[in-house]
Amino acid sequence: MASEGHTLASAALIGSLPDEERLSFEQQCAWQEYKAGSQIIDRDSDTRQVYFVTTGTVRVVNYSMSGREVSYDDIHAGGFFGELAAIDGKPRSANVVAIKKSVIASVSGEVFLRFVTSNPDMAMGLLDRLVMIIRGGTDRIMDLTTLGAYHRVYAELLRLARDAGGMGDDGSGVIRELPTHSSLASRVGTTRETVARAIGELTRREVAEKRGKGLFFSDYEELEDIVEGGEVD
Repeated sequence: MASEGHTLASAALIGSLPDEERLSFEQQCAWQEYKAGSQIIDRDSDTRQVYFVTTGTVRVVNYSMSGREVSYDDIHAGGFFGELAAIDGKPRSANVVAIKKSVIASVSGEVFLRFVTSNPDMAMGLLDRLVMIIRGGTDRIMDLTTLGAYHRVYAELLRLARDAGGMGDDGSGVIRELPTHSSLASRVGTTRETVARAIGELTRREVAEKRGKGLFFSDYEELEDIVEGGEVD
């Protein structure tokens, strides 16, 4: 049953449903609070639930044979995850952990697919999500094969600003809450020391400026030019 005080009305996928259908969906969800650092999904597990983040943030990660963390995505309130296993019935392809205290609604894969196949808007929302995953994966492969470490950091900073709607009409850009250096390093396949040096180089050249927990660009096109001029080290 839906937990008192929690709703999926603002969820990107479920919010498109008529109120009556959304409430029916919510009533078939289980709701759970996860502390920061808690494991939500284990890679290779055979579970099929689909999860919706109502508060907090979770991270999709994998680990190399040597134990190195590779981060794919941070999913914030309103987002969802776990849909791949629900669709193809195969084991999970990644781990998901809470990086902030989070309240998560989960529903069985069968219920999820039943709603998707009977609601065109929901189906289109799911397709949009899958397309985003494919495009994001393609971009990261290109970055890894064509850019050096510094430039991969810069490309990720641009991606973060775009995804958060931080690009201004005046050419400025902002990442309001910059991920940790370790998190950025795991996304772009480098070390946190390299991330720190790369961001330090941007501030030294006055391309970027640290503001509290964020990073500000007075002219993000200048950063785009730097990324486009990058080559593998």
